[in-house]
Amino acid sequence: MDITGDLAFFQTMGTTAWIISVVIYLCAAYCLQRIAGKTQTPHGWMAYIPVLNLYLMCKIAGKPVWWIILMFIPIVNIVILILVYMAIAKAVGKPEWTGILQIIPVVNLVILSWWAFSKQTNTVNA
Repeated sequence: MDITGDLAFFQTMGTTAWIISVVIYLCAAYCLQRIAGKTQTPHGWMAYIPVLNLYLMCKIAGKPVWWIILMFIPIVNIVILILVYMAIAKAVGKPEWTGILQIIPVVNLVILSWWAFSKQTNTVNA
């Protein structure tokens, strides 16, 4: 049994998973930054910093900042994030129901990209 080969395989898989995770995070952060720009929300750079990106999302959505605390409570966080994403959709001039789709993996990146890169926008903050 070749343990060295097995270790190399798992190390490669772990590194690959980490790189993919970082790329997905950066893509989502860039989309959030563009959405902040579309809605004229200041400090779009906060999209790249964990927890501050939640603050930015609340600002874009026009929700109170204390909702960030609710985002750390299991089960409650799902409801709060859906409400925030629905408000973000409204802020960029998209149907509010698309915020519900943010709970579906892969679809959430497509919807976020659609909000960030589409031409039609409502420049008034929600």
